Formats: sequence, structure tokens, C-alpha cells
Amino acid sequence: MTDDLKERGQIYLRDVYKSYGKKLVLDNIDLAVSTGELCTVVGPSGCGKSTLLRLILGQEAVSSGIALFEGESIGRANPKRGIVYQKYSLFPHLSVLDNVLLGKHLPMSPMERWRNRKTLRNEAMRYLERTRLAAHAEKYPHELSGGMQQRVAIAQALIMKPKVLLMDEPFGALDPGMREDMQVFLLELWEETGMTIFFVTHDLEEAAYLGTRLLVVSQFYTDDRGQEANVVRGAKIVGDHKLPREALATHVKATPEFAGFVAKVRQEGFDPSFRRHAREFNLAHPDSFRTLSPEEDSHALKR
Repeated sequence: MTDDLKERGQIYLRDVYKSYGKKLVLDNIDLAVSTGELCTVVGPSGCGKSTLLRLILGQEAVSSGIALFEGESIGRANPKRGIVYQKYSLFPHLSVLDNVLLGKHLPMSPMERWRNRKTLRNEAMRYLERTRLAAHAEKYPHELSGGMQQRVAIAQALIMKPKVLLMDEPFGALDPGMREDMQVFLLELWEETGMTIFFVTHDLEEAAYLGTRLLVVSQFYTDDRGQEANVVRGAKIVGDHKLPREALATHVKATPEFAGFVAKVRQEGFDPSFRRHAREFNLAHPDSFRTLSPEEDSHALKR
């Protein structure tokens, strides 16, 4: 890890731990992400994927370690980092247009909203056009399909012009056909905007298809802290894979190479019987780095 990567990394985590009481969830996380990456994040249920997202968002604070956004402490959540959840954050009594405008309206006084109503409406319509929803601006959420509702939630986040878009299993409730349509839509949107996207999913195929970088978070690993009952471990990034930067046609999912890669990710992150030592994690991405404590890597003391 070099200082220049720290300087150019839009997101930088080093020696990050996150605990809830006595439960250690994230254990010595190191991560540097440059602007424009589409990072997909996978791992077993309960490993801390969503916790990692909340730390980057600023919704929660790290227990210890360094967490930077554009060279500054991440701090509290702000509009520079938007988020889209699996459950659509839409108000049923508001039209699609008014749902998209909500983030803009909230900090304004009624007079400001009235004075800027035309400019704000035009801006919201541009985002509805971008998300293919302009014809549905006056409809209400119950009149839309699940995929359309999720696109409204994405427009809701985009209108705030975030530099990073965080997505927590956003397509998990969609049927397979709609889910694939939304994957293609997200790739088109990413190519158009060039923004950094963090995408948490439990679907390994989705992660391998969407990402330019795939992060595997898992508690299934070993290190030199021993196996005694009093040793507390949390999840680490056990795999960090560089994927193609260009969007791929959906038929790539049917190739043997794609299936082989998905199987490899499943083994390294989801198989309790397959536990690499922390020195041997598959950190193949060029921006990846690792800082192990002497307790985790006793060999470091001998080097």
C-alpha cells in the first residue's frame, strides 16, 4: 500500500474494526477504492456486508481504525453518499414525481419550494427520463411494478447528486426476469454517470456479472491467534477480485468460465471447511492491501 493510493482512493479504510458490545463483526478491514469502481460485496448471512455499507455511508461509526472519504474522515451520512435499500423508500401518498423531489424539498421552506418549483420539477423530470419513468411521473407507487418502484428509489438517490451510490440488496425482492432487466439498467446508468457504486448482494451470479471489483467478506478463515474459546474473530475481506470494466452481455452467465469463477468465490467465502490463512487471502485487485497485526501473523515478527 502506497501513500499515493491513499491520496487517490475515494474511499479508504485501514485497520477498521466494528463491534456491537462484545460481538466483533468486522475484523481489521483494509480497503481502498478509486472513483468510478462498481464494487459488488458478497458473503455469508450475518458476516457484516450491510455493516460495511453503513460505515461507508456514515450511518455508523467505526469502533477503531481509519475511515476516510476523499481524504477526510467519513463522518456522518451526507448527500455525497446516497443509498438505495431492498425495501423501496417511497411514500404511498406521494406521486412518483413528488417522491423523487422529496430529498430536495425537505431542507427548503415552503416559500423556497414555491419559488423554485419549475426548476425543481424540470430537474426531477430529467432523472425520471434517465430512469425511464417520465411517462409515469403522476402515478403513485402502488400503480408501479417492483422494478419501476426500485427505479424511482434510484432516481430519488441520484437527484441528490451523490459521489457514491450505496445499494443494499436492491434487487432481492424482484423476480428473475425483472432482476436481470434491473442489472442491465444499473450497468447503463453506471456507464453514463461514472459514479462509484457499492452493491451488496447475496446472489453470487449477480455480483460476478455486475461488478468491476468483487469483494468477498467472510468469517471463514484462520490466522495465528489460535483456536481457544476466548479468541474473538470477526469477518475480513478474504477475496478481492478485479473484473472487466466493460459491461458484459447477459449470456456470459451461461459460460463455463463464469460458472467456474462463481464456484471459486463460493468456496473462498461461503464454505466453512475451506479456511485460508489471513496471509493467503486472494487479494488480486491492484488496489487491494492487507495490514495484519502481529497476533494475526506471527511470521511478521520474524521478517
